Amino acid sequence: MTALQERLGQWRARIAPGAGGFWTWWQRALLSCLPASWRTLLGYSDARVVLAPAGDQIAMGIVQAGQFQFLKTLPAALTPAELESALPARWLRLPRFALLPAASVLCKPLRLPAAAEARMQDVLGFEIDRQTPFTAAQAYHDVRLLQRRGDGQLDVELVVAPRPLVENVLAREAWSGQLDGVDAATAAGEPLGVNLLPPALRRQRHDPMRRLDRILLLGSVVMLVLAGWQILDNRRQAAAQLSAQVEAAAQRARAVAAQRQQLQDLVDGQAFFTQQRTAQPRATELINELSKRLGDDTSLEKLSIEAGRMQLIGMSSSASSLVSTLEGSPLWKTPSLTGVLQTGARSGQERFTLTAELRGGNQEAANGAAPGSP
Repeated sequence: MTALQERLGQWRARIAPGAGGFWTWWQRALLSCLPASWRTLLGYSDARVVLAPAGDQIAMGIVQAGQFQFLKTLPAALTPAELESALPARWLRLPRFALLPAASVLCKPLRLPAAAEARMQDVLGFEIDRQTPFTAAQAYHDVRLLQRRGDGQLDVELVVAPRPLVENVLAREAWSGQLDGVDAATAAGEPLGVNLLPPALRRQRHDPMRRLDRILLLGSVVMLVLAGWQILDNRRQAAAQLSAQVEAAAQRARAVAAQRQQLQDLVDGQAFFTQQRTAQPRATELINELSKRLGDDTSLEKLSIEAGRMQLIGMSSSASSLVSTLEGSPLWKTPSLTGVLQTGARSGQERFTLTAELRGGNQEAANGAAPGSP
């Protein structure tokens, strides 16, 4: 045995008694909440039928909740069928125990460590030679727990019965294959609550509910798996639905963002054109201002407005004086002649080209000048 295995064994010996005691207490607490009939039906009741041989008669009683109740006396030569018919219907499924007289068994009180609680039967099986006048091959034995001490030890009682005595009880025809155990009586005639019958000699009972229990267990496992699968499928569907909703919301958000950008582009474009319009006078304003400043001896052939500049091409009798005539206008500045003045052969007027830089739009000046237009 390795050191690890030894250490695990020590821990198991320390933990197992406490865990077993807790499990026993918890199981008893749960079972105490159930009616006695339900505990009997589920097989967790301590109720049992007791058959005590006394000469040519058998005293039949029932033990329930630790109390013995005498029922009736039966003849010792009855058959298994007569034993079945003698039992009430509600007790047919109860375990059946033979009850030995108190004088026919040996009871030996002992003290054991708490770690031996899980295997008291095997542990005391090796102590029969030292604690009793019998050997393990000459007697049947069982152990009952008396109390758990505060110092971590157990007070137990070893109950031993000679094998011939138990085998004589089993040899009765009425009990052949009918007993679930062999108990012993106390000095007061109450059952001790032990089972001296080895498992191999006990009645082999077929539980009709076992197959149903297995089917129910399998069905429960299948339903549990299906429920888990359904929950997982529901979560997947919810996730897919949420993803679709998020995608739809994202598409709407993208559409709104595109419309907002389009609206912003329109606003920016309108602001740009508005800025361009306010950056230079309107053509009607320029024409109105020119009509006020140019005399009747001047005619225009072309008026061009581009990139903040105004260009005038025309004929005039006094082209050289046009610069001084056009200066001081609120709509343009720095008028100047470009190119060479050419005199017409027939009219005697000069062809001119004049440029000027436009100022920012002045709506009030233009509106104020409008009434003075010809």
